[in-house]
Amino acid sequence: MGIERTEEKNNKKKKGILQLGNYELGRNLGEGNFGKVKLAKNLHSGLPFAVKILEKSRLIQLNIADQIKREIATLKLLKHPNVVRLHELLASKTKIYMVLEYATGGELFVRIASKGKLSDADGRHFFQQLIDGVSYCHNKGIFHRDLKLENVLIDAKGNIKISDFGLSALPQHIREDGLLHTTCGSPNYVAPEILANRGYDGATSDIWSCGVILYVILTGYLPFDDRNLAVLYQKIFKGDPPIPKWLSPGARNMIRRILDPNPETRITMAGIKEDGWFKQDYTPAIPDDDDDEDIYIDDEAFSMCEVGCDGRSQESPSFINAFQLIGMSSCLDLSGFFEKEDVSERKIRFTSNLSGNDLLARIQDTVTEMGFRVQMRNGKLKATQEPRGQKRLGSLSVAAEVFEISPSLYVVELRKSHGDPTIYRQLCTKLANDLGIPQGHALVSTEA
Repeated sequence: MGIERTEEKNNKKKKGILQLGNYELGRNLGEGNFGKVKLAKNLHSGLPFAVKILEKSRLIQLNIADQIKREIATLKLLKHPNVVRLHELLASKTKIYMVLEYATGGELFVRIASKGKLSDADGRHFFQQLIDGVSYCHNKGIFHRDLKLENVLIDAKGNIKISDFGLSALPQHIREDGLLHTTCGSPNYVAPEILANRGYDGATSDIWSCGVILYVILTGYLPFDDRNLAVLYQKIFKGDPPIPKWLSPGARNMIRRILDPNPETRITMAGIKEDGWFKQDYTPAIPDDDDDEDIYIDDEAFSMCEVGCDGRSQESPSFINAFQLIGMSSCLDLSGFFEKEDVSERKIRFTSNLSGNDLLARIQDTVTEMGFRVQMRNGKLKATQEPRGQKRLGSLSVAAEVFEISPSLYVVELRKSHGDPTIYRQLCTKLANDLGIPQGHALVSTEA
């Protein structure tokens, strides 16, 4: 029986309590762009669970229905003490309910932010569990691709649980060259080979992210950080973070071997597990693959037609990359940049694999074609447009600068000095088309 009739019967507020099938829903645990997470209690066992409630209309609006299906398909395969378990998937016509294992300790990020860095022994213990969980996923052919402190939870016993597999990759996503090619991950944790945009090994890039996590839990701060994305990327490509001398020699060595910008020489999972510092007080986790628990999947969960079909064909959603996920507001479709312009919208950045000279030449061609006067000085381009017969109305002045991140990756920064936001919007849209920038790959600066 689908959950729709169950909802009609049980989703009634009785004494302020909301029921969903066999679950009693309680307080909110969190809320985001996709929906909310509520604490729930199983009415038969009394055990606590976390129910992720997703609005189907929101998933379609944000073009991420396939991403949610990917996460569900991944979680169905994973049964490990250090990976969050999916227990049930329920649905109504408008919502999806993911019944997940509840980690009472919250995010590792919150723990570090509130209490500071961990001791060498405690940090190693968490790192051992992280490596156990991630290597288990790799053995299943699953690569997480968005490992960060916020996606590492802590349960009631103080053990970690890896969560959020929305950006994970399965074997079918590997191309003929044996590599993955989707640019994704969170900027401070992403491996340099992903930024290079030439294909990458999912296991090797996950190891890099594990190294960033290890660095943070032992020091209390990020190894690579900067408000300017171009500078941040340069630091990641260099791969030489400041390693405090007060860290133990074993921890310093492990961080250096993981945060090696060359994926060919970076330490492997096997190498990590053979490392002397890692093996101290190490007890490998035992996977639960023999657990015959049957995960109930309501087929209606995957039906989006009730909220998304209007008689016209629906385009298959493109895979969202994690740079678009930063708050779901810092990376926007160019068509929506300037509905309400503020200071932060006067500067945008985007990445390109064209050379620096080619980028400036193409930008110059575009702005010249639109009637701008162009000045080039010290590798910077300044373009000004003054309408005939008007001194300021409709005028626009912009500057463009290209930063080299690596020999195959450049960041273009476009900044408006003053002028008409409508013309600026037209210019940005035309530049995006002329330079072949995919929709959503321009980054709005958050700097004032």
